[in-house]
Amino acid sequence: MAAGGRWRRLFIPAVMTAAMLALACGLGFWQLQRLAWKTALLANIDRAEALPAISLPAVAAPADPSVFAKVRMEGHWLADRYALYGADVADTPSGPKMGARLIMALQRDGGALPVLVDRGWVPTERAGGMAVSGDRVSVEGYVRLPDRAGLFVPSDDPAQHRFYRLDPATIGPSLGLAKAAPFVLVALGPATAGVYPMPAQRLPRPPNDHLSYAITWFSLGLVLVVIFLIYARKVFRA
Repeated sequence: MAAGGRWRRLFIPAVMTAAMLALACGLGFWQLQRLAWKTALLANIDRAEALPAISLPAVAAPADPSVFAKVRMEGHWLADRYALYGADVADTPSGPKMGARLIMALQRDGGALPVLVDRGWVPTERAGGMAVSGDRVSVEGYVRLPDRAGLFVPSDDPAQHRFYRLDPATIGPSLGLAKAAPFVLVALGPATAGVYPMPAQRLPRPPNDHLSYAITWFSLGLVLVVIFLIYARKVFRA
């Protein structure tokens, strides 16, 4: 085959390879930018976690809920008012058990709206035995805004105080609250085996998989180049 014919056979594959290579590299560099952003975000969360909790004033949620911080609230528990959120299996001293997050209402000092508090994981059969006193308490945690409705979320059962979407506007009335603060406080604290509820131990952290994504895109670009070179070699040997 003449040299001109060989180059014509390579033209379209070369253009397609170049376009796909540019796309793969562009996505790879974009993931590296996301990696730098996510690394800085996680560093900010680490710093916030190391700081003392700040007292949350008797107002709505912080203006910028994307800023993670430990907060503190004072008040007293509204006894005999609880709900269960979600469904999770956790390891216990007697083996894996089904459970959920225990939601209780905290009446804040100063007459502010009560706040729903996610006190932590409890085995389902132990949920009704979480007695509380009427003494003043101080709870540390982080603010979580209401969940959005989803197509694949099970239906709530307010009569049984079982909920699968964390929304104070829905859970509050089942606890006898005419109105609750429009956010949830997720309690933070140490976890002790066999002691319930088992609170969260750390501030939430988003996953950081951007480096593996970047490597995947760059590897795909390299594979495209190798495939094109193998094809070009066969064309010129024909």
